[in-house]
Amino acid sequence: MLKLAAIDIGSNAIRIQLTRVTQYQGNITFKRLEYVRFPLRLGQDVFTTGRISEQSKVKFLKLMQAFKILIDLYEVDDYMGCATSAMREAENGKYLIDQVKAELDLEIDIIDGDKEAYMINKAIFPYMDDKAYLHIDVGGGSTEFNFYENNEKLLSKSFRIGSVRHLETDSSHHMWDEMKNWIEQKVIKKSVKIHAIGTGGNINKVQDLAGKKAGKPIGLKKVKETQAYIKNFDMDERINKLQLNPDRADVIIPALDIYINAMVWSKSPSIIVPDSGLKDGIMQVLYERNKEMLK
Repeated sequence: MLKLAAIDIGSNAIRIQLTRVTQYQGNITFKRLEYVRFPLRLGQDVFTTGRISEQSKVKFLKLMQAFKILIDLYEVDDYMGCATSAMREAENGKYLIDQVKAELDLEIDIIDGDKEAYMINKAIFPYMDDKAYLHIDVGGGSTEFNFYENNEKLLSKSFRIGSVRHLETDSSHHMWDEMKNWIEQKVIKKSVKIHAIGTGGNINKVQDLAGKKAGKPIGLKKVKETQAYIKNFDMDERINKLQLNPDRADVIIPALDIYINAMVWSKSPSIIVPDSGLKDGIMQVLYERNKEMLK
């Protein structure tokens, strides 16, 4: 038996998942023990001021202390913590990570866009075959595009635009143009039908609202209709009628702008939503480096 913990420090929220992995009669089973998502929006500070505020620092340290306690209580065999765009762009980000290590003996890595994409790719491979896929991952501070064909990743690109950054700042037009040009010049010219696959909390919510199961395609028309439907509600109604988390209710519309445009540019008629993300990719990496312990 293995006990593993994945920590995902994003721009809009911070998550920990603890999983038990067992092997029985040759079958590997992943059982979730705990999952905590805390809405600490580091990107709100970083994308407007360039640093994490004192108030957010205090909350972050308390949250990391809580995560460390969970890891210790469950007697986890291995864990990995990854921080993405907000932490890597904050001028005091590395200092805060060093403080977590010094005070709590908890290791957190600030990863770049390529490693973030690599981790997420680990989680989506089971949902792809030998067709051509454009993987669209929209986070709080960045968007990652990955192009696959015949189960091989051929192209990858990270853009500094995400749901929180798009909400908090006037996203420059050149970044939208860069994304459009990259898809049209690098992906479309492959002259194959592109299938979209989407990860991120906002597209997962669209899947819920559309009544689709994980891994089942959602048409572009349905994604647009769902965005228009959400727009009809104010913030209070989104929280109380649609049951969106407060930190999801305001960023879901700008996030869907990115998914929709990427699908239009790539001429993808639908999008597959595996309901997997960075934490799932981290868990897969942890399993691969510890699987010998199951034998």
